[in-house]
Amino acid sequence: MRIIIAIDILDGKCVRLTRGDYRTKKIYNEDPLEAAKMIEDSGLKYLHLVDLDGAKNKRIINSKVLEKIAAKTGLIIDFGGGIRSDEDLKIAFHSGASQVTGGSIAVSSPSSFLDWIRKYGNEKIILGADCKNRKVTTEGWTEKSEVDIIKFISGYCTKGLLYSICTDVNKDGMMKGPGTELYREILRNTKLNLIASGGISSIKDIEDIKEAGCEGVIIGKAIYEGKIKLKELRDIC
Repeated sequence: MRIIIAIDILDGKCVRLTRGDYRTKKIYNEDPLEAAKMIEDSGLKYLHLVDLDGAKNKRIINSKVLEKIAAKTGLIIDFGGGIRSDEDLKIAFHSGASQVTGGSIAVSSPSSFLDWIRKYGNEKIILGADCKNRKVTTEGWTEKSEVDIIKFISGYCTKGLLYSICTDVNKDGMMKGPGTELYREILRNTKLNLIASGGISSIKDIEDIKEAGCEGVIIGKAIYEGKIKLKELRDIC
């Protein structure tokens, strides 16, 4: 299972939110590149880079941060947040992303999202499937739909989707455990590489997610709060 470290960018700084609420912003590093180098120096190699400014503004904002991290580290980066257009997608890949995550666009314009999969290949495009109480959320988690998360992911799997990040928004940033049972249910009903996100607080959580069959796990706040050490993650890779 891949261990993926999250860096969320807001106003050019490395931050974390709780349940996606911008009012809960906490700055952990003024320099995202410094944070990325710490991840690389620990022996880890996967980075989940989120453009929170982009999510708020519905267009890519922090491409320069992505470009700098891609140029000055060897990290393998998946990038998301505000990717809504073909031009945004091109910018993200040109700036150094190995994969790009689309969430709101997959709800508002399924045809566009499927075009991205066809054009760039299903190894390159990740479905951002975020939910509250099993219902898909969009627009940086500010809008809740009536779409069931299992049905949402399953529908794209039948059309060639290979990767999905699933975040249980109610658990994100809470460090009280992930939605492991939800991930098990998703994997019982689909065939894809599922990446778990939200609520990770311990090595035991990571082991449970691995046992559930997830291809990857994204860890953020638990690292920055010192609940999990980067060295511990390197040792279990």
